Amino acid sequence: MKNYIKYLPFLALGIISCEPELDNPVDEIGFYSNGETDFSNYVALGNSLTAGYADGALYLTGQENSYPNIMAQQFAKVQETQMFTQPLVLDNAGGLLFAGNQIFANRRVLAVGADGNPSPQIYTGMQPTTDITNVLSGPFGNMGVPGAKSFHLITPSYGDISGVPVGTANPYFVRFASSPSTSVLADAVAQNPSFFSLFIGNNDILSYATSGGVGVDQTGNLNPATYGSNDITDPQVFASAYSTIVNAMVGTGADGALVNLPDVTSIPFFTTIPNNALVLDAATAANLTGFFRAVAGIFAQGAIRQGLDPAIAQGLAAQYAITFNAGPNRFLIEVPVSQTNPLGFRQMTAEELLVLTINRGALAQGYGSVMLTPAVMQVLGILQTGGTPTAEQAQLVLGAVSGIEDKDVLDKSELLAISTAQASYNATIKALAQANGLAFVDAKAVLAQVANGGVSYDGGNLTSTFVTGGAFSLDGVHPTPRGYALVANTIIEAINNTYNSTVPKVNIGSYGTVTLNNDVQ
Repeated sequence: MKNYIKYLPFLALGIISCEPELDNPVDEIGFYSNGETDFSNYVALGNSLTAGYADGALYLTGQENSYPNIMAQQFAKVQETQMFTQPLVLDNAGGLLFAGNQIFANRRVLAVGADGNPSPQIYTGMQPTTDITNVLSGPFGNMGVPGAKSFHLITPSYGDISGVPVGTANPYFVRFASSPSTSVLADAVAQNPSFFSLFIGNNDILSYATSGGVGVDQTGNLNPATYGSNDITDPQVFASAYSTIVNAMVGTGADGALVNLPDVTSIPFFTTIPNNALVLDAATAANLTGFFRAVAGIFAQGAIRQGLDPAIAQGLAAQYAITFNAGPNRFLIEVPVSQTNPLGFRQMTAEELLVLTINRGALAQGYGSVMLTPAVMQVLGILQTGGTPTAEQAQLVLGAVSGIEDKDVLDKSELLAISTAQASYNATIKALAQANGLAFVDAKAVLAQVANGGVSYDGGNLTSTFVTGGAFSLDGVHPTPRGYALVANTIIEAINNTYNSTVPKVNIGSYGTVTLNNDVQ
C-alpha cells in the first residue's frame, strides 16, 4: 500500500524559539489593591494543569511556570503574602521513580529524529532523580495532583504509598501528603487559606477522550495524565464532589476562583492529525474505489447465499461501495458490528477526530483504508477478469479493510458523551461560583479563542497549533509556560472583576514555549 497512499506530512517545522520573546512586563509600576479580598495565604487545588505538568511529565521548570506560581507572584505585588510553596520535583528529566524503579517516562523535547526532521521525542539526556518514597514536608500552596479527578480530591488515603501498586493512590500525592490517610482537600483546608483557586474536572472527561472513548483502561499501566479508570465521571458524582470541595474551602472563610472546563476536543491532541489526511492521486483513488466496489459485491453475494433477501442484501452492501477522489479523503474507522453494518466499518464524518498518538507510519501503510497484500491483489485480479473467488479468497478481500481502531478515534457518539458531560460540569461550576460569590473563570471561552485564530499579545499570537502555536506543550494536552501565563491572566482578570482588586497581569510573551533537546538543564 505504501506505493499508493500518501499521507500528509505530520509537521512542517520552522525554527522554534525557546527563549522569551519580550522582556517588558505589561504591568506598570504603580499602586495595586487587593480590593475586597485577601491574597495573603493562597492555596490552589487541581490536577496536572494546576501542578504545572507539561510535555508529558512533571518537571522542575514546568512547576516553576505553573499558573498558581505565576499568580502568587502577582499577588505579592498587591499585598504582603506568605511564601507560596510547591512540591517541587528534583530535576528537569520529568520521570518518576518508585523505590528506585522508573514508573513514569521522562518529558518530551523537540529533537531531530532519524529522518533528519525535528519532532517530539522522549528526553534521554539525564536519568530522573525524583523518588516518591522521599516524602516532602509541607504544607504546600500548590495542591495540584497530576491525574486527579474531581472525586479524588476528597478521597482519603489517595496519598498512601501502599496503594500505588494497586492503583488506589496517586504517586504524585504520595510525595507531599501530610499523612497516608489524608485527602487533598483535607490538607488544603488545614492551611486555613485566605484565597483559593479550583481547576478540577478535566481528567473526569479527558481520560475517556484521550483513550479514544474506549472506557476502562485495560493496559494495566499507570498513566500520570489519565490516572485510573478512563470512564467519564457521572455528572451527579462530579457535582457532589465539586460541591464538597467548594463548601469546605468557603467554610474556612476563604474567597476564591472557580475555573470551568475548556472543550477538551479543541486541544492539539485531537486537532493535529486531520481525519481527511488520506491523500490520493487519481490512479490510487480509482483503485480504492474499485476495491470497495468489490467488497460491496462480495458481501452482497455472500448475504444472498445465506438466504437474505437480494434487495436487502444489496441495500446493506451499498454502504461499503465507498468512493475515493484525488486529493484528501477521510479515513475508515471500525464500528460495532450490527444488523445495519454487518462488516463493522465506515468512513469518518467531518466532525470526528483522530488522536495525536495514532501510529502515523501505519496510516501511511494502509491503516484507515486497505492493507493490500499480494494475495489480496491476486483475488482482485480474479474479480477484474470476471472470475468468482472462493469463500476463502473472498474473506481475504474483506479482511484487507483496515479501519482505525476505537482507541485511536473519537466518533460521533463519543463526542456527544464528552460534550454532554462537560456542559453539565460547567453548569455546576458556574452555579456554585454564583451561589458563593466566587470569581467564575471562563477558561472554555479563552481556549476557544486560542483554537480559533489565537490570542494576541504584545509581540505575537498564541494559538493551539501543535509545536509552533506556543500555547501547548509537546504532549498536545498541557500548556507551555506561555500557555500557563495566559491561564494565570484569565484567572486574574476574573478575580479583579469580582473582588474589585487590581492584581497586575503578566506579559505572556515573557514566558517560553517548547524546549529543544539541547536546552534542557
